[in-house]
Amino acid sequence: MNWIITFLKSSIGKKLLMGLTGLFLCTFLIVHLIGNLQLLKHDGGMAFNTYAVFMTSNPLIKFVSYGLYAIILFHAFWGLYLVSQNKKARPVQYAAYNGKANSHWTSRWMGVLGTMILAFLVFHMWGFWAQYKFGEVPYTIYERNLATGEITFANFEGEIAGKMERYISNDTEFTIVKDLYVVVADAFQELWIVILYVLSMGALAFHLVHGFSSSFQTLGVHHKKYNALIKGIGVWVFGVIIPILFAIMPIYFKFFI
Repeated sequence: MNWIITFLKSSIGKKLLMGLTGLFLCTFLIVHLIGNLQLLKHDGGMAFNTYAVFMTSNPLIKFVSYGLYAIILFHAFWGLYLVSQNKKARPVQYAAYNGKANSHWTSRWMGVLGTMILAFLVFHMWGFWAQYKFGEVPYTIYERNLATGEITFANFEGEIAGKMERYISNDTEFTIVKDLYVVVADAFQELWIVILYVLSMGALAFHLVHGFSSSFQTLGVHHKKYNALIKGIGVWVFGVIIPILFAIMPIYFKFFI
């Protein structure tokens, strides 16, 4: 056990923790994106609201979520700690040091980008997760015709036990559910929130471009056979596709709903 603690206290061990937690968060981003893409379905928010209930009610998912929150905080503050340690290791800058010649700017600004993303996550969680858990979120009733698949919906003024109730009557499926979709739709009518989300996704893109490939280097996966593939995934999947898809959602609600 002592050797593990000693290793984790070493420079390599500290970077290893950063790399492992970073790759875990990359995996979470994919899962989170798949769930959030339900917002784009033309069903009045039924698919997204059902997804929200599952993510906040399933015992296993809830357990994993709390672990996820801890990992996000650890990754953010551990990154800031490593940045401060690097500065302490070289308190006096070299007279002829040229950062541009030695590393990409995303590498030098990882701490700043990470801090921006952390601030965004706090805002994001407060605006949606906290409102869903503790705020006044309305309920909506969806009626889906089992023969045609047609969905209609309306505000639900009654009371149910829990976040969702579903039953079938006369070839129609009724779903009464806590409506996080309408909270998201209302929030993204504010232009400053849309701009904040788009800019934050830009910060996330640059953070991931460097972070994804550097995590593999930290883990020792550094070979000419794989470097191009890893870099390509880091740039195009995590640096372009995923941030753009996340950014599309607020833009869609602001300008197309």
